Formats: sequence, C-alpha cells, structure tokens
Amino acid sequence: MSERIVVDPITRIEGHLRIEAEVKDGKITDAWSAGTMVRGLEIILKGRDPRDAWAFCERVCGVCTTMHALASVRAVEDAVGIAIPPNAELIRNIMFCVQSVHDHVVHFYHLHALDWVDVVSALKADPAEASRIAQSISHWPKSSPGYFSDLQKRLTKFVESGQLGIFANGYWGHPAYKLPPAVNLIGVAHYLEALEWQKEIVKVHTIFGGKNPHPNYLVGGVPCSINIDEANAINAERLAMVTGLLEQAQQFVEQVYIPDLLAIAPAYLDWASIGGGVTNHLCYGDLPTNGFADVARFKFPRGVVLDRDLSRIHAVDPKDPSGVQEFIDHSWYSYSGGEGKHPWEGETTFNYTGPKPPYEHLNVDGKYSWLKTPRWKGHAMEVGPLSRMLVGYAAGNAEIKDAVTATLAALKAPPAVLFSTLGRTAARGIETRLTARWALEFHQQLLTNIRNGDSRTFTKEKWDPSTWPTVARGVGLAEAPRGALAHWIVINNRRIENYQLVVPTTWNGSPRDAKGQRSPYEASLIGTPVHDPKLPLEILRTIHSFDPCLACAVHLYDDQGTKLQEVSTAPAL
Repeated sequence: MSERIVVDPITRIEGHLRIEAEVKDGKITDAWSAGTMVRGLEIILKGRDPRDAWAFCERVCGVCTTMHALASVRAVEDAVGIAIPPNAELIRNIMFCVQSVHDHVVHFYHLHALDWVDVVSALKADPAEASRIAQSISHWPKSSPGYFSDLQKRLTKFVESGQLGIFANGYWGHPAYKLPPAVNLIGVAHYLEALEWQKEIVKVHTIFGGKNPHPNYLVGGVPCSINIDEANAINAERLAMVTGLLEQAQQFVEQVYIPDLLAIAPAYLDWASIGGGVTNHLCYGDLPTNGFADVARFKFPRGVVLDRDLSRIHAVDPKDPSGVQEFIDHSWYSYSGGEGKHPWEGETTFNYTGPKPPYEHLNVDGKYSWLKTPRWKGHAMEVGPLSRMLVGYAAGNAEIKDAVTATLAALKAPPAVLFSTLGRTAARGIETRLTARWALEFHQQLLTNIRNGDSRTFTKEKWDPSTWPTVARGVGLAEAPRGALAHWIVINNRRIENYQLVVPTTWNGSPRDAKGQRSPYEASLIGTPVHDPKLPLEILRTIHSFDPCLACAVHLYDDQGTKLQEVSTAPAL
C-alpha cells in the first residue's frame, strides 16, 4: 500500500518549495515539486528604463545576489550591442567567482551537510580521535585535541539546555546517518567556522560593488573607478585586500571544504546510485576571457549533454525560438496560446484555480505550481554544478577534466557515480576548487592591466538610449551557483516591453510538462529509499543536492489573491 508524504518547506534557507511523494514498500514511486509563491517580477519591470533593470532583478534573491544583476546588464548589452572593457570583464569575473565560492561553501555546510552529519552524535566523539583524523586529511591549523574538546563542551551545553539553536529540528539519530562520532564532530566544527569565514569573502563585493548583498552593477561595465593613489577609488590598498581575501578563500576551500567532502563521501557511496533523475544537462557557459561573444574561450563551456552521452556536445542557441521554451500545463498561469513560448514572446499572466493553503495535497492532475516548465527542444534539463562539470568534461576542457578525474580518483569511484545525489554534491566541490583558483587568476590579470596603464572600467559607447534602435531584443546568460540563468529582454522606444527570467530552480524544480515528463527534482526522487515516512531525511538529501532556492523562481505572495504593493513606472526619459 502506498502512502503520500509531504515535505513543506524543504529548504533551510528561504522555503517556498513543497515536495509530495508516493512511498510504497520503502521506496518513492512518484513525486511532485511545487513552488508555493506567485511570480510577478516581469510585470514590475515593464515600462522601465532597461539600464535600471539590474537593480530590480538583483533583488529577486539575497542568496545569489550578483548573478541576476550580471544577467540583466548582459541582456541590455546584448540587445544594443555594447562591448565592455577588459577590466570590467575581469572584475565581473572576480565577483562571479567570489559569489560561486561563497554560495557553494555556505550550501555545503549550512544547507546540506546536516543531511549527512549527525550533530548529536558529535557529543560521543573522542576529541583526540577527531584531531587525529582532521590532521590526517588537512593542514588546517584549527585541529588540536583541545580545540575539538572545547567545541564539544559548547555543543553539550546547547543540548543540556534543551535549546539546540541553529541545530534544532534535525533528524538526529536517524539510521541513515553513517559517519563515526569523530567525523561528525569535525563537521560541526567546520560548520561553525564556515559561518565566520563567509562574512569575510563577501567583502570583495563591497570593494568592487559598494555593498553586499546586492552589489552595484552598470550597463557598459562596472560602477567603480581604478586609481591606485586615490582614496575614493579602487586603490592599491583595496586591491591588496582583495588579494588577501581571495587567498584566504582558496585556503579554506583547499584545507577545509574539499577534505571534509572527501572524508564524508566514502561513508555514503550507496548514494552514488541514488538520485540521478533526468539524463540531460544544460550549461550556458560563463567566465569569458576574451569578451562574451567569444564562447570558445569561456572557462565554463556552453552546451548540452543528452542521455548522459559524454562523447557529444550539442550546441545551444538561446535566441533560437525552438530551443528554450516555457510551458504552463501544470503551472498556475495562462497563455494567449496553448503551446510553449520562447521567452521573448513569454507571458506572465496569473490563473490560480487551486486550493488556498493550508491544504492536504496538491491537485497533481491539474495545475500545482507557481513555477513554469522550461524545456530545451522538448527535453527536461538539469542545470547546476554537475551539468557544468559534465559539459566541461565532455567538451574536453583540460582544467575541468583534470579536476573531475582527480576527485574521482580520490574517491576511488568511476565517472558513472557523477549521475547521482552524491555526484551532484561532489561536482559542487570540484567547481568550488576551480572557481577559487580562477578568482586569483582573474585578479592577477587585473593587476597586470593596471600596472600596464589600463584603468578603464566602463564604456560610454551606445550607453545613451537615443542611439538605440527603436526595437531591440537581447538575452543575458550567466551560470549562477545553482545553474543556467538567462534574462530575455525586449526593448521598444527605450523602454522594457517584455522581460522574462528563466532561472536555475525553474529548470530543476518545475512541474511536469504536457507529455508527463518529470523535471529534475521530481525525477531524481524516483526509487529513493525512505526508512521512515515521518522522518524523510532521504528526500532532503537528494533535493538539497540541487541547492534549491525558490526566491528566484517565485516572487510575490498573497494567499488572498489581493495586491500587496504597487511599484510605479519610472518617469519618461
């Protein structure tokens, strides 16, 4: 007999994602993913100055803050033909890498590690054994027996007081936890250290972008000037500070994150055959090294892998009307036509006919999500670090191939393990190691340009809307931490006529299409073992391996269907 179980919300960060699953004989036989907030940002952007769009888009989410601004300015630049200076490209790349490293480390420790690390088990650990293990896998200085002993005492006080604080509401003691107490203690220690570390690395965004979250961006370049002798510019002192912060980030990744990943993974190799989901992977590519038009020189190659065939890369053209399309067969929206729409012709019209929360179960035969359903040439696609690593590997990118091969060798595992919950988690670590290195590489190139007398960070060419064509269309592509991100813009008479975002969690977390094809979240849960339906830790492990973040995919909320706030249109130019 089957049982329907519900996990809502499923994320530790900002909610809005509901998973319903049918469990029979201890395994999931069907699953449904629902975004539980209504989307409306595209409506807010209509009629606005395209050069201001980044400021609205960036506030979609406080997690991957800089990525939506980057996609937005790229969309406008693509529409009107603006090429940014090399220094602006380097600074954007540095901010991209910092965002990626920060996001992945925070995800691993604060959003995903507790699916594998049993906090309460750490109370039973021998601090000396934890120290021995820690020192055997890393040179990280915080690894003495006294350090782990002090930490354990702090944790014991939490438990004895009955207030676990940030560790509350976990499934502690669940039989799916397999790590020995000493490794659990190491994981808890590094969870707390990562909280301290993450607030330092984001200072790079405040140096180049003025603040974090939501650093400033600018169509045509970046909004910071470089003058090594000027107190109010990006000067020698600030550039040196960036160097130090990037070096510290690389040290934390190399000596804490990666060793922890390699220490935890061997205990969970059974998860190398669980959670594979769809067999297709999409990457738009990113980190240009010779202008965004030169796709061949991206650090992350662009392409599609179909049916897990790593012998062939399929080309991706985001402007092809038969390529990316969004469907609404199971989404609470309506279209003027019944077919899928390319984002340039996309519509955001609400058509909510479902039950008002709280409700017992979704109507999965009808519309059940505020996420649309994107497809590439009719295929359901997974996006994210795993897709980037697979596309890079299949494309023959030397840096990515070497990094993937080295990690698989350390795990003593074949490439097939990548198509799984464990593989998705490992791919995120591989990518973090690469982007931490690339951040320093881009920064050194920036310093070299400055020493050679090039301090340009902005171009005025075509920035004035009076030089634009009457109608212009563009697309801004980016590889956000969670995967392929694109903003499509239609400009008419210098104003935004249409704006559509197709974000990573829309790809991964969307409902079924008209053919009944599951999207990645839903597909990945099929066959997942569930020890206790009342404690569905296994569902969390697989869904969290995607690093879900629903704020980008859904924006405005009102359970009564009334308007919460109206944002006025900008005055005429």
